[in-house]
Amino acid sequence: MSENIVPDSEHRGLVALLPQGPRDLAQLARFDRPVGWWLLFWPCAWGVWLAGAGWQLALLAWLLLGAVAMRGAGCVYNDIVDADLDRQVARTAARPVASGRVSKKLAWVWLLVLCAVGLLVLLQLRGVAQLVALASLAMVAAYPFMKRITWWPQAWLGLVFSWGLLVGWTQLRADNWDALAAFYAGAVLWVVGYDTIYALQDREDDALVGIRSSALRLGASVKPGVALFYAGAVALWALGVWLLRADPLALLALLPAAGHLTWQVATLDPQDPANPLERFRSNRWAGALVAAACFVVGNA
Repeated sequence: MSENIVPDSEHRGLVALLPQGPRDLAQLARFDRPVGWWLLFWPCAWGVWLAGAGWQLALLAWLLLGAVAMRGAGCVYNDIVDADLDRQVARTAARPVASGRVSKKLAWVWLLVLCAVGLLVLLQLRGVAQLVALASLAMVAAYPFMKRITWWPQAWLGLVFSWGLLVGWTQLRADNWDALAAFYAGAVLWVVGYDTIYALQDREDDALVGIRSSALRLGASVKPGVALFYAGAVALWALGVWLLRADPLALLALLPAAGHLTWQVATLDPQDPANPLERFRSNRWAGALVAAACFVVGNA
């Protein structure tokens, strides 16, 4: 079994117990790496809790299901498009499509199944939120090609992975667009920061095969670059909070998240292969801390 495990896979729980075929499909959708769906889900929760309508647990459950399904669908699509490139990168060569364990035809079928789950979630939303969610599909489809044409595919990923903030907000209200825009821009910078950390794992292989990334573009300045992205994220979140609720005490709710991001930068070691992956994964907790801040700001 070990030869089929992607190096950065957490590979825990039920995924490890599945027979080879279903396990390959689970890995193709990255079910073995739950950090991805948390990173997609947390901005959804931010939008819901900033809107000030209380816990909204049923809505959050639907959005979590949507995050799992659509993050999986995005990964399947990405692996179909990037199969040839993935074979040339050590960390991704063992992925199911790149390695040939899953055919592209089966991958397309699996993609449609995951999209069907996403459609089920979409139908739970009101009309305006449905339109907002559907507006992201073109950006999702374009993302795998960004690493071929720009040094900043992480910025494009930021636009996509932060979109749930807009969906969660518009499900409950349709005002305070200035506050929402500031918070969304901050979320984009947060994604650029953590995905730059993630891209540190592949710098050598990416340079050899011609894949572009912010980690390569920043070079020796990657650590101050990530610090700048995170600082910008916190500043824009603070602006969003202020535009929504002009109360100095409300800004204090962001301090735990700001402290966590500061810890990431202070302890980031680009030369240690394990360090960037650990810092990247810790962003599930960063997202949770921002979510807590949003609940306090929106509902306290």
